[in-house]
Amino acid sequence: MFKLGIVVNPFAGLGGPMAMKGSDGLDLSRVHAEDLGRSAARALRCLERIAESGIEELTVYGFAGLMSAQSAANDVPRIAGLPFISVGQPADPNLTTKVDTQEAAQAIVKAGVDLLLFVGGDGTARDIFTAVGTRIPCLGVPAGVKMHSGVYAVSPESAADIVVALITGKLVEVSQQEVRDIDEEAFRAGTVRSKYFGELTVPIIGGFLQHVKAGGREQKELVLADIADHIIEEMDPESLYVVGPGSTTAAIMAQLGLDNTLLGVDLIANFELQASDVNAKLLMQAITDHQGPLKAVITAIGGQGHILGRGNQQLTPAIIRRIGRDNFIIVATKTKITELNGRPLLVDSNDPDVDREWQGFIKVVTGYRDSVMYRVSASGE
Repeated sequence: MFKLGIVVNPFAGLGGPMAMKGSDGLDLSRVHAEDLGRSAARALRCLERIAESGIEELTVYGFAGLMSAQSAANDVPRIAGLPFISVGQPADPNLTTKVDTQEAAQAIVKAGVDLLLFVGGDGTARDIFTAVGTRIPCLGVPAGVKMHSGVYAVSPESAADIVVALITGKLVEVSQQEVRDIDEEAFRAGTVRSKYFGELTVPIIGGFLQHVKAGGREQKELVLADIADHIIEEMDPESLYVVGPGSTTAAIMAQLGLDNTLLGVDLIANFELQASDVNAKLLMQAITDHQGPLKAVITAIGGQGHILGRGNQQLTPAIIRRIGRDNFIIVATKTKITELNGRPLLVDSNDPDVDREWQGFIKVVTGYRDSVMYRVSASGE
C-alpha cells in the first residue's frame, strides 16, 4: 500500500489576483469569497488524475478539512475517490497558519508516508522544509504567486503523473532541489531578493518539474530597446494594452517614458498610462469599459518558460479568454528562449481548458522586426 501525504495551504495564491505579489502576511479582510478555493481546486485536480489512473493500493493521509482540500473538518473516508485517513486537524479549521502547515507535515511523516505532496507557493515550500527537511521525498503542486523554488511540478497533472510513475514502478529519479523564497515587502516595492533556504528531496521525471527561476537583468540594454522599439512602432492608439510584469516589458514602458510597475500589471491606451499595478477585479473592469480592441504584452519567466500563471495571476482565465490568445504579444530575448534548451513555453492559468487552448506554436517578438515561432504547452500535458 502506497501512503501519500498531502498538505494544502488554503490561502496560497490569493495575493496574485489581488495584485499583492504574494500571500505572506495578507490581510484576510481583503479576501473575497470568490477568491478562495484556488489551491484546493489544484489539489483536487492532482488527486483526481491519480484516481483516474486506476491505482487501488493507495491511501491519502493529511489534516482533515481545508488542508486536505475538504470542504469541512471531518474524517471523510475518501477524497477525490481515494481512501483518506486523517492524522489531525488545524487549531482553527477556517484560518490556517504556517504552524499548521508544519504540524501537518510532521504528523504525516510520523504516519510513515512514502511521499509528501504539498500545495502552495515558495512560503509553503519553506514551511515544509522547516518541518521535514530531507527525511522523506516531497513534491510541490504549484498554487502560489511566487514560484522561485525548484521543488514544484509544472502543474497539478504533472505532479499526479510523477506519483503514478512512482507507484507503478517506473524509473523516477530522486534528487535534492532548492527551496527559495523572497522578501515580499521588498517584492511589492519592486525589488527581488531571492534567498536560498535549503533543499528538499524531490522525485523527478524530465519535463515534469519546473526549473529554479532564473533572476537578474542579464539581457543587454540594446536587445531590450530593440524589442521596445518594435512593440511601440506596432502600437494601435485605439487599443487598450495590458502590460505584464518583467524587465522585458519594463523596457517598453521606459521607452514610452511611462512609470512602470516592474512586478505588476499596468494599462496603456493612446501611448498614455491609464492605471498602474491593477488587480484582477480592476483589470476586468477596465477591459470591460474599453470600447476598442484589447492587447496584452507579456514575457516568459527566465529559466522556467512560464508565460501565464507565474507572477501575472492578475490575468485570470476569464480575462485571458476576454482578451483572446491572438491578442497576446509575447516578448523575450533570444537568450531567454535558447536557455530553455528546447523546453516549451508554459501556460498554467488554473483553467485546464484555457491552457489547452493555448497549446501549439506562438509568435515571440525577440527584437526589432525580428520574431520566432515557439512551442507552447499546457503545464499539465
